[in-house]
Amino acid sequence: MTKPIYVTTTIPYVNAPPHIGFALELVQADALARYNRLLGRDVRLQTGTDENAFKNVLSAQQRGIDVRQLVDENSSRFQRLTRVLDVSVDRFQRTTDPAHRRAVEDFFARIRSDDLFVDEYRGLYCPGCEDFYLESDGIDGCCPEHGTPLVEIAERNHFFRLSAYQSRLHDLISSRRIHILPAAREAEVLGFIARGLSDISISRDATRSQGWGIPYPGDSSQVVYVWIEALINYLSGLGFPDDGAIRCWDTAAKCHVIGKNVWKFHAVYWPALLLSAGLELPDRIIVHGFLTNEGRKISKSAGDAVDPVLYVDDFGADPIRYFLLRHARPFEDSDFSVERLTAAYNADLSNGLGNLTSRLTALCESANVPGFASPAREPPHRFHEHVESFRFDLALALLWGEITDLNRELGAARPWDDIKAGRLAEARVGLEPVVARLSTVAYWLSPFLPCTAQRVQDQLAARSIRRSEPLFPRRRVTTGGHSG
Repeated sequence: MTKPIYVTTTIPYVNAPPHIGFALELVQADALARYNRLLGRDVRLQTGTDENAFKNVLSAQQRGIDVRQLVDENSSRFQRLTRVLDVSVDRFQRTTDPAHRRAVEDFFARIRSDDLFVDEYRGLYCPGCEDFYLESDGIDGCCPEHGTPLVEIAERNHFFRLSAYQSRLHDLISSRRIHILPAAREAEVLGFIARGLSDISISRDATRSQGWGIPYPGDSSQVVYVWIEALINYLSGLGFPDDGAIRCWDTAAKCHVIGKNVWKFHAVYWPALLLSAGLELPDRIIVHGFLTNEGRKISKSAGDAVDPVLYVDDFGADPIRYFLLRHARPFEDSDFSVERLTAAYNADLSNGLGNLTSRLTALCESANVPGFASPAREPPHRFHEHVESFRFDLALALLWGEITDLNRELGAARPWDDIKAGRLAEARVGLEPVVARLSTVAYWLSPFLPCTAQRVQDQLAARSIRRSEPLFPRRRVTTGGHSG
């Protein structure tokens, strides 16, 4: 019997509204979840928001509002984004949920007592990352991620003995018991571990955090380090520590979809904490690249993070999903712009799938072609392989190869000649195989473009096929507008 599958995204900070970069992660995770559901597997998809970060306090202060108001507003915006992008999420987990706090407390109670200790700590800290860096990690004394000056901080914290798990983590990852994709990221993680793991601070001074966060169990002078408690959302969203939640976590094939800037937390800290707590490990960690604007990472702090809902309002959900899944390379950085989005829309959606569907349904109406309700289920060769390896771009390329072939075959067969001559039976003989093949394409397209795929399947399965309204009316190519 196939294991249940548990797919998660990271949970983003809510110091500002979402941007198109997180939309990429949402649709990638959703495509993986929908694909596995299409195969009849039991799938759970979870996302959420990370609300206990100190940067939320700073953002609220800048706006002159209460931090609770800020996190509520922005969390609702992330929830709206999942809806407008048609993400089939089963659970949206907020870390200010009291159930999450209870899960954190229970998780800490499970950590081996000899893995926890208190010590003085001094280090270079980036408020944007909420993470400490070695001096060698910085670039001219600045954070390599944000480019802002690193701040030296000294305080007494609770620590986790990460160093005790170095050898075991290396074995788990090198053996691919924890499988990290792509291979280049796996090598990067293994290199990081091989250089030696230091014990990590897992709490912060409550005064410095202005009391915002989850109190460290047994020590109200500290709060749990946000990057530690945030990871526990993968358990709290299941209902941990209830027996059913633990059973679900233990038995499911667990897949974390994350950005390339947070692999240290997911591929090193998180497995070590789970080992100490006696809980099962994730099975796959899929590390995607960033969306860029003229080569620079799109980010809220850079001021180029336009709300992705604006793009959906303008283009529609499926065109945005299509661009992010077909034209953003899964494991590398990819440039995003309205110009590239419009070009892909016109070339692939309007001229490709849209044109084929319009032509075919118009011809079928003229020839009285009946609907095709049982499409062949076999996708193009290597389709499954590409999806399973997270290469959605290659899987969609195969489907668009089918669309190109069908457009070409339709042109070569010229069924309109038979229709004009009144030879409707001959026209139907030529059109019916094209209908069957397009129906199959639409079936396998559903994890990526769910609304469009359903619309095409419904049109082709009708009692009598009727002319389709344009799926993707051609757009005028413009410059400017929203730029991501």
